[in-house]
Order: sequence, then C-alpha cells, then structure tokens
Amino acid sequence: MFRFCCAAIACSVALLWADAAAPADPPAWHVGEAARVFHPATARNWRGARTQALVTTIWYPVDPASPELAHDIGAPGRPLFHGHPAIVDAPLSGARVKYPLLVLSHGTGGSADSLDWLASALAAQGYIVAGANHPGNNASEPMTRDGFMLWWERATDASEVLDGVLADPMLGPHVDRDRIGAVGFSLGGYTVLELAGARTNLPAFERFCSGPQADAICHPPEAARIHEDPHAPPLTLATLSPETKASRDRAGDSYRDARVKAVFAIAPALGEAFDSHSFADVDIPISLLAGEADVTAPVDTNIHRIAGLLPKASVTMVPGASHYVFLDTCLPGVMDRLATICKDNPGVDRDAVHAQTAQRAIDFFATALPASGA
Repeated sequence: MFRFCCAAIACSVALLWADAAAPADPPAWHVGEAARVFHPATARNWRGARTQALVTTIWYPVDPASPELAHDIGAPGRPLFHGHPAIVDAPLSGARVKYPLLVLSHGTGGSADSLDWLASALAAQGYIVAGANHPGNNASEPMTRDGFMLWWERATDASEVLDGVLADPMLGPHVDRDRIGAVGFSLGGYTVLELAGARTNLPAFERFCSGPQADAICHPPEAARIHEDPHAPPLTLATLSPETKASRDRAGDSYRDARVKAVFAIAPALGEAFDSHSFADVDIPISLLAGEADVTAPVDTNIHRIAGLLPKASVTMVPGASHYVFLDTCLPGVMDRLATICKDNPGVDRDAVHAQTAQRAIDFFATALPASGA
C-alpha cells in the first residue's frame, strides 16, 4: 500500500494510499504503438552516440474493436520484460477530436520501452505518450561519457520529441496543445523537472560527490557500461572536447518548455544538483513519487530534497519499494541474470506498484491537465 503526503501545510499529515486514490477506472481504449525517428536540426553527434536521431516510441488510444496483440520488450529473440498488449500502427481512435500529450523520459541506460507499463496505462486512458531513447544514454547501444555526464541535454531531446509529434501528420492534428505534460523516471525524473523550469547547479553536485557526504547517486551502477576509447587521454577538465566544455557552460541554463503544463517525476535523481534558487521559475503542478527503500537514488538526497525545494509539489512514497521496481516486470528467464533490476524486496508486488503508480499519474494529470470545460 502506498503512503501519500502532500508537502503543503494543509496536507502535512500522511494519508494511506487507499484513502487517497480512487479505484482505477476501466480502460476506455486499447493501446496503439508506433515508432518514429526524429532528426532534430541540432545534431547530437558530439555526444559520441552511435544513433544520433531520436528513436521514439509512441503509445496512443485505439478503438476497443481493434484486437491487442501480446508482445514482450527487448532485442529480437532476447526479450527482457513483459510488455502490455498493443496494436502496432493502428489508427488513432476517432472517439475524440483531440487528446492530451505526455512526453516521457527514461532513466540512465534505459529506454522508453522500459516504461511500457506506465505509457500503456496512460494511453488506455486517452493520452498520447511519446518517449525517445536519449542519444548516448540508452539500453540499445553503448553508453557514451557525454551521454552519461551531460544530463541537462536530455531536456532538449524531450522538447525535440514534442516538436516531432506535433508535426506528425497522423498524430499532430489530434493533440490538444493546451494539455501537454511530461513524465519521467530516475534521471528522466530530473529531465522532466528541467522541462518545468528547474535549473541545475553543476558545481554544487560535483562538490557533493567529491566530499565525505557522497552517496550512491554519485556512482550509479550504469556507469560501468560507458564505452571508453582505450586510446583516449585520461578524463580531466583539460581533456574535455570543446563541445563538452560548451555544454557544461550551459548546465545552469533554463530548459523550460512552455508547452509543458504539468510534470510527474518518479524516483527523481540528482537532487543535490538543485539548490534554493533552482525552482524559482517553476510554476506548474508537480507530482513526485518514489520508493521508501530506494538506495540507488537515496530518498534523503533526492526526492525529499527536491520536495523541500518545491513545497507545493505532492509527494507519494511507496513502502518497501526500491529504485528499479519502476521498470517493466522482468520475464522469468532473466530474473536471476538481471537480479539488480528484476528482483524486488520481500512483500513488494511490482505489478501492483505499477498499477497504483499509473493510477496516481492518471489522477494527477486529470486534475493538472483538465479537458476543456472541466
């Protein structure tokens, strides 16, 4: 069961999830799934990524008469996760003229598909959800040092995905441009906070990680997957490329996308990269959610720190849940091989956490992105 608490004074007393969340409504739609490859005007080649385009998965509502087909998530012949049944390239439902749009951002070394559980649940309730694999930092190809280190650049990916979906001939005309939000997990949670207007204090984060108080957020396990050039000189500020130095210089810029009207951040990371001034320009609804047993993005230095800097944000904590419970549910054949991301703490039901988290997101966006006349 979830524990929900609002950071506002009026909601300072913790409420049990059963009292705070209504039962899930039955899905109104089936789920369609489409792939797009967006080519932004600003190249990502300086990140060293093998694929510089924005390879994007889009989930969207489809008429219930169209039969969904079961599928799993992962490379062909090597599936990792259970996938929600979907219809590939089916027509968008004609039940409504316009649908709200959510841009989705995955965590370090992950993929948009690793959040299929959430995107599908949102699509079944009438949302178009679009998530790209961030170049240089995804599960589909070797991770690069720039893709791993220059987190603020991910917000530009998300904004370019919004551009691409809005220009898409099938989907763009049916997007309600007054009802656009963002949802992200882990480093993706940080990314969507940037879209809301948060500013990064890179020197503060580097001081934190070089000091005695440094914790697990300074050494994410995915760092071991960074592809290193064996002939490259040791990494120092002096050996950074001009493009990397230029990116670091703009780390503290605002990446606010005014089209984004609400943000739902799951297990948001890099809390120590924010300070008392970081959220001065954030004036849209924010909902934060994480597991109480998260040791990968420790709660004190991440979600609780962010919540303290965002007193109007709502906060939901999941008892017993660790960081990777918010990835898709693993297939039995990979459970032992990928135990770090697949096995949850005793008593934690990943599918139940997914269902309740999805309902929390649905309820949040229903309020934060109300339909016309609502």
